[in-house]
Amino acid sequence: MPYELYIQAEVSAAHNLRAYKGKCERLHGHNWRVDLRLAGDTLNDEGMLLDFVEAKRILREVLEPYDHAYLNEVPPFDRLNPSSENLARIIAEEVARRLPPHVRVAAVTTWESHRCAATYKPGA
Repeated sequence: MPYELYIQAEVSAAHNLRAYKGKCERLHGHNWRVDLRLAGDTLNDEGMLLDFVEAKRILREVLEPYDHAYLNEVPPFDRLNPSSENLARIIAEEVARRLPPHVRVAAVTTWESHRCAATYKPGA
């Protein structure tokens, strides 16, 4: 894909990891940073893969249910372990549903701290 966009957002949320033996099985929170990479082969009539305003709107819309929430109570994490890996995948899938046909999600990275992150690459 010759064109890529990179968008970043933040969301604050709490979670605990089910069936995990260690500190993270207890309730704790993160100021998550979410990095979204979009890709495509063609540009629209305005010469853009996707307007940054639209890309940011889509990402904010996807993240809104998680902001200042207890992830373990928010679908699908009420039944799916809210790990960084699962969060990255769910965000990627939700963003993909809202994109125009010529744009795809290249990757989503969820940073739970400035040193720890997980990346999901659809189709990789």
